[in-house]
Amino acid sequence: MGVSTADLLADYQAVDDTEAADLAMVRELSTATDPWSRSIPLHLTASALIVHPPTARVLLRWHERMNGWLQIGGHGDPGETEPIDIALREGQEESGLKDLRLWPNPDLRHVVVVSVPASDSEPAHHHADLRFVLATDTPDEARPERPTAPLRWLTMPEARKLITEDNLNETLSRVERLFVRT
Repeated sequence: MGVSTADLLADYQAVDDTEAADLAMVRELSTATDPWSRSIPLHLTASALIVHPPTARVLLRWHERMNGWLQIGGHGDPGETEPIDIALREGQEESGLKDLRLWPNPDLRHVVVVSVPASDSEPAHHHADLRFVLATDTPDEARPERPTAPLRWLTMPEARKLITEDNLNETLSRVERLFVRT
């Protein structure tokens, strides 16, 4: 897609004080030599809610480490620096959907800093997550990348019942408003 983090953040406007504080941290982080590096305690990630516009459903993925239903997304691979490309790649890998596209446009939808608990392989850290919306025309082709990461297509009310993270509920609200506008 060719859109840098700096370009995405340049005109982005936070919607509340919480997001404004997160956005300030992300803007500062984005000037680091490698803000995507997993070796720093706060690093960039890119994610997206995948939607099926005709049915206004959203795809959620079970995340074992976070013990909850979340959006798709994650870390940049070595050499990757463009958030949209990372969100698209992660979306294809985690959902098996090959027709993903930005929807209804390529806008950044939410900037949030998320705490990640320690695991056996890494200490607790924070993700500076840049969130987008991706759409598919082939929802029945969704396949989990592994058995421990099942996927579920849900209506917005169903998704709200499963989501336990306030920041993801906020992202879901923003996506829900897009369905009203389109």
